[in-house]
Amino acid sequence: MPVPVISVAQMRAWEQATWDTGQSVERVMRLAGRAVANAALAMNHGKAPVLILAGKGNNGGDARYAAEYLEGSQTTLVDCSDETVSPATIRDMLDHVTASGGLVIDGLFGIGLNRAPAGRWAEIIDAVNARGPRILAVDVPSGLDSEGEGVAESVIRADLTLTFGAPKAGLLSAMAAPYVGRLEVATDIGLVPCPFKEPIEWILDSDFRDFPPRRQAGGHKGTFGHLAILAGSTGYHGAAVLAALAAQRAMPGLISVYPSERVYPSVAAQLRQSMVHPWSDQTRLPRNCTALLVGPGLAGPDVSGETIAQIRELWARSPMPIVADASALDWIPPGDPISAVRIVTPHPGEAARLLGVSATEIQADRVAAAQAISKRLGNCHVVLKGNRTVIVNPGHPTAVNGTGNPNLGQGGSGDLLAGHLAGLVAQASLASRIAETIRHAVHEHGRAADFLTGRQSAWDLDDFVRVLGTREISRHC
Repeated sequence: MPVPVISVAQMRAWEQATWDTGQSVERVMRLAGRAVANAALAMNHGKAPVLILAGKGNNGGDARYAAEYLEGSQTTLVDCSDETVSPATIRDMLDHVTASGGLVIDGLFGIGLNRAPAGRWAEIIDAVNARGPRILAVDVPSGLDSEGEGVAESVIRADLTLTFGAPKAGLLSAMAAPYVGRLEVATDIGLVPCPFKEPIEWILDSDFRDFPPRRQAGGHKGTFGHLAILAGSTGYHGAAVLAALAAQRAMPGLISVYPSERVYPSVAAQLRQSMVHPWSDQTRLPRNCTALLVGPGLAGPDVSGETIAQIRELWARSPMPIVADASALDWIPPGDPISAVRIVTPHPGEAARLLGVSATEIQADRVAAAQAISKRLGNCHVVLKGNRTVIVNPGHPTAVNGTGNPNLGQGGSGDLLAGHLAGLVAQASLASRIAETIRHAVHEHGRAADFLTGRQSAWDLDDFVRVLGTREISRHC
């Protein structure tokens, strides 16, 4: 089950509900420490030195327990609550860790911090940031306001923040992003089931343990749908190819790709499994299509007004699911709700055009922006791409996805997401579980990028297609 995004007060109430059952604080802290140690080993591969900076409260306690589970590695635990430990001494330790490619575990302050770090504490935080080691923050980067109400002058800039139980709202604020780094949630730390239901959820790997469902033994290509992809024009034919390749990884029964007539030869030459047909103003989609993807690579001069008009008509009247991406987003008129499945996949710049605001305003409140796009376009499903992709599914809580990394910032990665999502939606058994299917597509897309980044320093989209949806990723994660 996804976990809700909660406030600090709710986290405190959740902890108290746990203590009321007789569960000990020590056991929860020990389990939290083990989760921190596991995250540290995954980041560090058990080879380089680990420097643990522990503060006074429970956050420091979690860090101290992590040290016990890191025995055998080059681990140094520093009790920073001991005022005889000077910032200069810590700077010397940091120099050694950084030079050795090691890891710092930040356990200085947690969610209980109620004022900006100052004096000696600020010196320690500034020294960590200045040395530039890899940093794992325990629950929250030290100095960050977990309610998202501001950023202090001295805040740890973590590469990974491992938060406990559920994400705190402040960790998802735009101002927190440079300090939180990658956000992961340790849920199995001995707390009772979360007593809260909130309108925003965080997606977990475990949400898809039994998804997608197994295919029936008697299934055939007619059972698993027919996806049509209207994509590719002069200068942008590669988008059609990438979308089709990613759709193939979703394994619909059939895929028909319709690039413009000018780029048809280039697209057809690169696809073997998909059926490729040149698109003209007279072309009509086969009646047995079960989903349509429109938009990738349709920015060329050979996209006619008649084609745009046909896309608008299909969006307004077709009963099949439609995924709109890239250029097609600018052609969708605002309107009343449509009963059929409609999905849009904008990046922040495209979202800004849809709402008539700046990309900076979109990024300032990504959840509100995604919800506004859904409302403007007839309560459609929205995938607002970017760091922590936001997913709006009408009738369900808004979801935030934590997989993916900056290496997805290369041309064509959005085409892969749109194609893979459309390939899943074309299958009736998955279209009937549309919210779960959309979340799964986004999560898998990010996991493929995480797998590749963990394995090699550089990769391209051919590498990405090869691993998308494979068991290799599941084992890695």
